[in-house]
Amino acid sequence: MAQLSGLLLCGALLGFACLDPGVAVEVKVPAEPLSTPVGKTAELTCSYSTSVGDSFALEWSFVPPGKPLSASHPILYFTNGHLYPTGSQAKRASLLQNPPTGGVATLKLTDVHPSDTGTYVCQVNNPPDFYTNGLGLINLTVLVPPSSPLCSKSGQTSVGGSAALKCSSSQGAPRPVYNWVRLGSSPTPSLGSMVQDEVSGQLILTNLSLTYSGTYRCVATNQMGSASCELTLSVTDPSKGRVAGALIGVLLGVLLLSVAAFCLIRFQKDRRRRPKETYGGSDIREDAIAPGISEQTSVRPDSSKGLLQRPPSSSSVTTTKSKLPMVV
Repeated sequence: MAQLSGLLLCGALLGFACLDPGVAVEVKVPAEPLSTPVGKTAELTCSYSTSVGDSFALEWSFVPPGKPLSASHPILYFTNGHLYPTGSQAKRASLLQNPPTGGVATLKLTDVHPSDTGTYVCQVNNPPDFYTNGLGLINLTVLVPPSSPLCSKSGQTSVGGSAALKCSSSQGAPRPVYNWVRLGSSPTPSLGSMVQDEVSGQLILTNLSLTYSGTYRCVATNQMGSASCELTLSVTDPSKGRVAGALIGVLLGVLLLSVAAFCLIRFQKDRRRRPKETYGGSDIREDAIAPGISEQTSVRPDSSKGLLQRPPSSSSVTTTKSKLPMVV
């Protein structure tokens, strides 16, 4: 009776019928964020209370992370008794109850992807119920195990230097944490020379020594699982390199001297052997005597010229070094 009196008074003052302020659209959604493993089905619970009439309309939309509500993308509509899926998620989106006229507007999203992470808007419109905005927001996180991380190193990996070991996974939700361990039975570096950042996945090693050499493993972990990678760190000692270089230089010098001495000795032996060699039968010497002619050849006097003449041989002619004129 008091409510009716209020409506009559409102109409008398304003000249038209006033709506009951208790009639309004009220949308309820969970206050806590929703998490669903990748590949599973997410149920985004949404309920409402209103007097459903011919103007009732339901809309689900998606807002990417970091974007305002004005940047939302529609997923599906229900109006005039029909359901209209739309957008990139249309094939995987449906209503738990269809038609959603019983106060339940829950959305089902199958085979969720990492890109489905974001804010979902459940909005109910039922004119003339305009006393509230008629919408609810649900934050969905798609849980993804860490992908295989990539291990890398940088810095001066010599004795006394510093090195940074880095590890990072391209995928993982929630964001994975990283932990470095050293493999094998070698002693672990002292904590004072090792700084690890579990968020960035970086391990800083300072004041390196030869004992830091070995294999290191990085493990990326979140609530969905873990993945790892390994790398080998080799710490070098520059002083040992210099000693080895000097030793190699000395050995090369000794080798060169040995080769030079061998060549010199060989040359001297060849030089001593040359005077004792004899000429072969094919060699011709100027002072050689032709075969068949003796050293003591008779010489007859030439009465006409007063010269001595050696009788010529019919078989061969001997060439001599004497330049005596020949008389025919």
